[in-house]
Amino acid sequence: MPKPKYYVVWKGRKTGIFTSWAECEKQVKGVVGAQFKAFDSDAEAEAAFLAKYEDYKGKAATHGKWKSASSKPLLPSICVDAACNGAPGKLEYRGVNTETGEEIFYAGPYSDGTNNIGEFLAIVHALTWQAKHNTHIPIYSDSENAILWVNNGQCKTKLKHTSKNAVLFAIIHSAENWLAENELPEDKIKKWETDLWGENPADFGRK
Repeated sequence: MPKPKYYVVWKGRKTGIFTSWAECEKQVKGVVGAQFKAFDSDAEAEAAFLAKYEDYKGKAATHGKWKSASSKPLLPSICVDAACNGAPGKLEYRGVNTETGEEIFYAGPYSDGTNNIGEFLAIVHALTWQAKHNTHIPIYSDSENAILWVNNGQCKTKLKHTSKNAVLFAIIHSAENWLAENELPEDKIKKWETDLWGENPADFGRK
């Protein structure tokens, strides 16, 4: 038996939460600029309906799931994530305010990178940003590898150093030097629990 779906309609003939595609379709079919999305649970749908469509447009349905979770991430905090088009490929990363999704920093694109490198650099960037702004809040990443690399102070990538990614390797070297010179506060970097909280708010929405 298929799992039930909950359909949020922000803009349509009627707005609200509907429990079948047939009911949702009646509200949005033929409506110019209709705004709607399916969710896996009533709680997720309710949280989404109270928010804006723009918060979910082009993003995984689980985006914002953390708001209705029984155990929530610490706030205020920063979430970081990376996106890489290929392996290696064009790499970019960013950090956002966990609660609002507002972008705090963005870097890239860099040629011939990997997602793990991006995740590593994103965490270090968040650390240096906080040091510069005298801020001390948790940093969330969904990459166990990147968290381990940062805690060990070294980017353990197996990516070959070439002329195309020379700039990227220079940034990695700079990040490693910063980690060597600065002591990380205990339990500063935390794992984003995707199963419980849905997609990381910093996710680029390209999965």
